[in-house]
Amino acid sequence: MYIKRHIENAVLERAKMKGAVVVTGARQVGKTTLIENLKPDVTKITFDDLTTRRRAVEEPSVFFDFYPPPVFIDKVQYAPVIFHYIKILLDKSRNKGDFFLTGSQSFELMQNVTESLAGRAGILELLGLSLREINGESWKKPFIPTLEYLKAHKTGKSQFNVAHTWEIIHRGCMPELVANPDFKWQEFYADYTKTYIERDVRKLTQVADEESFLKFMTVCAAMTGQMLNLSSIAKDVGISEPTAKRWLSILKTSGIVYLLKPYSNNAIKRAVKTPMLHFLDIGLAAYLTRWLTPETLSNGAMKGYFYESFVISEILKSYTNSGLEADLYFLRDGHQKEIDLLIYENNTLYPIEIKTTAEPDPGDIKNFSMLDSLKGVNIGEGGVICMAHDIMPLKDKNYIIPLWAL
Repeated sequence: MYIKRHIENAVLERAKMKGAVVVTGARQVGKTTLIENLKPDVTKITFDDLTTRRRAVEEPSVFFDFYPPPVFIDKVQYAPVIFHYIKILLDKSRNKGDFFLTGSQSFELMQNVTESLAGRAGILELLGLSLREINGESWKKPFIPTLEYLKAHKTGKSQFNVAHTWEIIHRGCMPELVANPDFKWQEFYADYTKTYIERDVRKLTQVADEESFLKFMTVCAAMTGQMLNLSSIAKDVGISEPTAKRWLSILKTSGIVYLLKPYSNNAIKRAVKTPMLHFLDIGLAAYLTRWLTPETLSNGAMKGYFYESFVISEILKSYTNSGLEADLYFLRDGHQKEIDLLIYENNTLYPIEIKTTAEPDPGDIKNFSMLDSLKGVNIGEGGVICMAHDIMPLKDKNYIIPLWAL
């Protein structure tokens, strides 16, 4: 069963503007299925097929005589030589939407795109299913905590149930798990992790010690929603800090984690400059850290951290699915006062706190006053994203924002 993806419009728009559209993202987030359903009449090639891959590598100059564009190439990173010939064809034809390229190994794929297809390819990142997509919503606008936005987005309210939401958070955002409720969660992520390390990590980055890399992933999962501490991670895993930095880059580039940037401004004294670590799929993080049921996760010590990472990933998806780059930050000063999220847009900062409570109070936004001293930037509306059922005013121009309203 195909679950309609909100990034579809962005793919079609890029195809009108560029000769090639590149869709990248983590393993099994639905890249291949997306293009298959969006462009069913376009010839599909997969370089998972060794015969096809060999023909492309050994005879690239005549390969497209057999597969003339428009064409969809899946796992394109397995035959990097083909990028040069795509460039030649695009420069000759000047056509738009001739090539649709997908691949999960972004660290290699993007190098080839940058070197060969600069200016010729529209690049989009597909993340896992959003809450909107899971609930079958049509609302596609990027999230912004304004009253205008919140009033317009009403479709998710009827679907909201706290217990069911924790089931969604725990099960994760992989399309196959969502579309097939009978799939066993633990077995799925066991296979996923094994395949990811064997195919996306070891073969492409020469990570020989798979057990240590799995431990590294697990330690990172246990730190989701928290400040990145590479020295602590390296010590826990038993690797050097440079190795931990390199391995973190692999997780980031392959769409497993997201590093939320710290916001800095001269008016805020001693603002921290270390990013916040967030897993993009809480199902994977829960599997790695052995929170085996939604109930144990929703009542456990990591509840707040996992929930915060889930909210950040949902907001991020609302932008990437629109083909936009999200300008997201957090703020923490030298006194440990923190604002969980700042959305920057049109020279305006929109402050957000993230809480698991259903009844936030004005005290939850007291740190928003940290922004009062900022010069040269506007402070917009904000609020607390939480488990409340209704949108409500909180204080001044800040609101109680239910999770369904993202």
